Amino acid sequence: MRAVHIVGFGEPEQLQIVEVPPPTVRRSEVRIDAHVIGVNYPDLLVVRGLYQNLAPLPFSPGKEVAGIVSAVGPDVTDFKVGDRVLALIENGGYVEQIAVPTALCHRLPDELSFLDSVGLGLGFQTAHFALFERGGLKAGETVFVTGATGVVGTATIQLAKACGARVLAGCMNPTKATFARDNGADSVILLDSLDRIDTLRTEIQAATGGHGADLIIENIGGTIFDACLRVLAWSGRIVIVGFTSVGPSTIRSNYLLIKNIAAIGLHWSDYRDRAPHIVQQVQQEIFRLWSNGKLKSPVTAIYSLEQAAAALCSVRERRVLGKIALTTSAYNANREA
Repeated sequence: MRAVHIVGFGEPEQLQIVEVPPPTVRRSEVRIDAHVIGVNYPDLLVVRGLYQNLAPLPFSPGKEVAGIVSAVGPDVTDFKVGDRVLALIENGGYVEQIAVPTALCHRLPDELSFLDSVGLGLGFQTAHFALFERGGLKAGETVFVTGATGVVGTATIQLAKACGARVLAGCMNPTKATFARDNGADSVILLDSLDRIDTLRTEIQAATGGHGADLIIENIGGTIFDACLRVLAWSGRIVIVGFTSVGPSTIRSNYLLIKNIAAIGLHWSDYRDRAPHIVQQVQQEIFRLWSNGKLKSPVTAIYSLEQAAAALCSVRERRVLGKIALTTSAYNANREA
């Protein structure tokens, strides 16, 4: 089978397409014939060797795969050959076949396509845990999300709106602002210059009638994170999801005390590893909201597996709106049939 391998940490252009043997299926695993593979910002960090969890070289990046079960281990009772599933994994997803523990597999609704299932996968999982498990969002509150047109940002807008919150979207240019509005944002605040970042508090106060943001989902870091702390409402919460900018900031504990605010971290994969049953429940809730017309898949671009380097270059160059995905020969053959 074909796989995209990291043979040495670096930039996406160094990825290699290789032929490898089909995976061995262990007792509690299923083998999935991959049809669609999600591309996420952490994949770029993995390729560069900068992510917190790395496998021994060579290995494939990729944290989500949608496809059809083609083999099951002897201890597997909850899946069978032919089942359509979405697998959320640590790495190894840029392949044509993969063996995955059943605890990491999510059965797809009959009407949900592989492409849309990947769109509703890792990004929506991360946003759901950020909003509800960590952020304690309630209906009627105001959410401000930075990086609002990325995978997690887009999912945050949709999920927050689905639960009755008001959403302010932080975007880097007018094109991205339009995309955020199309996904449900009530208002957009541009963060495309230091001057705009410096006036963020004024803009948030104006948009909320002086109240401030009850909850901030922060994806960027650096000076934007510092500015976000100043726009929280009394007893507000900021959930730190990632650092797509210059990295983490230093938080002054006295500021948290004076405003009675909370800064909360989220490392989603810990939930996948420590509490997979909760991840299962969340994924079924996401599918239910989609079935009820409350969510839509944000996939905006498709590449072939062989174009994985180009896909990750678009992530590196910040050209992605919503979600992009890779498709395999199995996906293309099924469409042609």
